[in-house]
Amino acid sequence: MKSLNKLVNEAIAARANHAAIIEVDKINFVEDFRKACEQNVCRKYATNWMCPPGVGSFAESKAKACRYHYGLLIQTVHQMASSFDWKGMMAAKKAHDKVFRELLANIKDKYKMTDILPLNAGACELCERCAYLDNEKCRFPEEAFPSVEAFGIDVINLEKTCGIPYYNGKNTVSYVGLILFN
Repeated sequence: MKSLNKLVNEAIAARANHAAIIEVDKINFVEDFRKACEQNVCRKYATNWMCPPGVGSFAESKAKACRYHYGLLIQTVHQMASSFDWKGMMAAKKAHDKVFRELLANIKDKYKMTDILPLNAGACELCERCAYLDNEKCRFPEEAFPSVEAFGIDVINLEKTCGIPYYNGKNTVSYVGLILFN
């Protein structure tokens, strides 16, 4: 477990505000969360390889995740001008993505991890127009990450299980990323 704690320290050093290790068999997968994607609240449903239905069915996604034993959960917390600060939320998401990508690259390089499943916050926004819309394969499959939500993972329960706060105070927004590994 000592080597797993090194990953938590790596995440904090990479500017994650919170980080923890979780055993994958303790992750709560809920098909209803995945069904919420079908309601298209975020307007990414059927537009992106890393979101439903492009990412695969709930059963396929869960089976893919359950091949792993551990996960490194990270959370970044960002201060907003107000709870309605949309520009601030989008800037915070970009900042979170940068932390997630730098951490992932560092872990791959330093620990030589190759069999991993990185899941990030929200829809992949790597390409201006996803190849999914043109019936083409993903242009950057090694750099595009499915969302934690697309896998039907109960994020609130996940954070609670890991001792990470879901709510981080007034006028803040928090994003999570999860790197599954063996």
